[in-house]
Amino acid sequence: MTEQVNNNIFFPLLAMLCLTMAVWCLLLFRRLGAARANGIGPSRLSTPKKVQDLLSEYAMTPAYNLANLFELPVLFYVLCFYLHLNDMVDGLFVLLAWAYFGLRLIHSIIHCSYNAVMHRFLAYLLSSCVLIILLLRTLVLSF
Repeated sequence: MTEQVNNNIFFPLLAMLCLTMAVWCLLLFRRLGAARANGIGPSRLSTPKKVQDLLSEYAMTPAYNLANLFELPVLFYVLCFYLHLNDMVDGLFVLLAWAYFGLRLIHSIIHCSYNAVMHRFLAYLLSSCVLIILLLRTLVLSF
């Protein structure tokens, strides 16, 4: 692999990191806004249970999405580094990595906006299939 192709795997990885930070910023914005609008002081939000009980679903949804971004995407990050370290990156891996990011972006947009479960699930399922393809292709090419 050329060094440039090998490094291209980091662009969708960085996009995933930016998505995660964007969801965190949305979480902060919504939670602070909801707490301020409802006169809820910081001491009343001392545990996750209290936060969940006191804040609306609208304020909480980004938290659920953020937690989700630390589940399967962790495998994506590891795979990207594995591919890079083993000089296995090619155009198809980069394309699959961008597809994974795109589907996770769609999942997050749905989850943090209108939150239709079946739409969100479809994006999640497709992104999981892409991740499985990434993993299987990595395994086949590794042995």
